[in-house]
Amino acid sequence: MEQGTAREAAERPGRRPPPAPAPRPAPRPRAAPPAPDGRERPGGGTTPADPRAPAAQAASGAPKGPGTPRDAGAFAGAGSRAGAGPGAPPREGRPDASSEPAAPYASAGRAGDRLPGRAPGAYGHDEPVPLGTPRSVRRHSVRGQVLDALRAALVGGDLAPGQVYSAPALGLRLGVSATPVREAMQQLAVEGAVEVVPNRGFRVVERTPRELAELAEVRALIEVPVMLRLARTVPAGRWAGLRPLAEATAAAAARGDLAEYGEADRAFHRAVLGLAGNEQLVAVADGLHRRSQWPLVSPPALRRADLVADAAEHGALLDALAAGDLTVVESLVREHFTGART
Repeated sequence: MEQGTAREAAERPGRRPPPAPAPRPAPRPRAAPPAPDGRERPGGGTTPADPRAPAAQAASGAPKGPGTPRDAGAFAGAGSRAGAGPGAPPREGRPDASSEPAAPYASAGRAGDRLPGRAPGAYGHDEPVPLGTPRSVRRHSVRGQVLDALRAALVGGDLAPGQVYSAPALGLRLGVSATPVREAMQQLAVEGAVEVVPNRGFRVVERTPRELAELAEVRALIEVPVMLRLARTVPAGRWAGLRPLAEATAAAAARGDLAEYGEADRAFHRAVLGLAGNEQLVAVADGLHRRSQWPLVSPPALRRADLVADAAEHGALLDALAAGDLTVVESLVREHFTGART
């Protein structure tokens, strides 16, 4: 019925038929994306290089070379919120996470331990942080000074063997608090000079002639072979550098300063043994040397002439070492250990 009606309408005179629909144009072929380096694409033709391509590759982490570069902003907001594209505005009420600066690391330790002039977290992972604050350096310096003073008092006999001394009482004598004194006495206990007495303080260890003789024997077993080896291997000119140390022991002996002589004597032996290049050897020998300096229960009267004679052996030992005279070296070292103060 409808087809007949349309045909009749077309055949009526004076009426034009409706125009036919125009055909759709064929779709154009999609052009290949331009190469970042301007090289020829398959199919012919070259495209100019895009100057933004290297920057886009660097920002997106894409590997260099032929291929389609990633969009530089594709991952700019990644991780801030799900479903947000690179150009999407931040959600209302919340700043964009990609624009927030990273918070610095909190500094470790107590507030008083932080260095002045630097805010917490101001040091990076690769920047060396200065070790120690002025406060800790001062505390360590006080402890070191107290330790030196107590060692000198032990060598000089001011702290009598067998007597018990408390940290507060020693602190009053030294003009410091009890804390650095207690720390120094703990170190002396490790060295064997004192022993801890619970609830009382520290007792000065009582040395006997037998103990000092045993220490001298052990020192000779260690130092005599080392001295002989040094006499054979060390150039003669090296021994001249140790002459000032020998002169320092002679000067302390001439003044009769027993504590100063003990420190100068240990410094001389450390320097000589240090030429062997064995730090453990030096540490062990120095510990034995220090223990041999603590006073006896009933020390014999020590004359200044005895110290002068001991100090003179240092100069003679340097002469024998420089000359390579092994016999004299061994004799001097063994005789040097027979004295209770060396």
